[in-house]
Amino acid sequence: MFESILRETKQRMQKSVEAVSRELATVRTGKASVHLLDSVKVEAYGTVMPLNQVASLSTPEPRLLVVQAFDKSTVGEIVKGIQKADLGLNPVVEGQIVRVPVPPLNEERRKELVKHCRNIAEDGRVAVRNIRRDANEQAKKAQKAKELSEDQEADAHDEVQKLTDDSIKAIDELLGKKEKEVMEV
Repeated sequence: MFESILRETKQRMQKSVEAVSRELATVRTGKASVHLLDSVKVEAYGTVMPLNQVASLSTPEPRLLVVQAFDKSTVGEIVKGIQKADLGLNPVVEGQIVRVPVPPLNEERRKELVKHCRNIAEDGRVAVRNIRRDANEQAKKAQKAKELSEDQEADAHDEVQKLTDDSIKAIDELLGKKEKEVMEV
């Protein structure tokens, strides 16, 4: 019982850290990254699809994204999808290729992005703390049901707290790296 609580808690906390990492990857920095377009959805073939399923994405230059449509008929929808995503990007069509210049960020916008990153990280920390609470409740219930001894319950609380601390530290490191990236000129 003790091991299963810890194993499940560790998995859930790792997923939370990974979710924060994915979320931070989509935040725009001064440099072009294909992850900027992860949130873009395109209407193609009668359904809404992620951009990377209808086109190949690349970054040939630090401030340029290139979107190459697999099918020329989807180019217009790709442009609409990028504009609808409200990323502050203006796509330029050249045949079957859509060039998306990434403008440099001004100081005010950088500060807004850092604030947004901090909110993402805080949501991740809250999720980790909720997982800790759930695990501690599981350990208490198991102890009441005589599936764990009092010592095992105390050990479980200690281990869960250690996992929590490690996960929050990982989230803080991701945030620090992203803040540095955003604030670089």
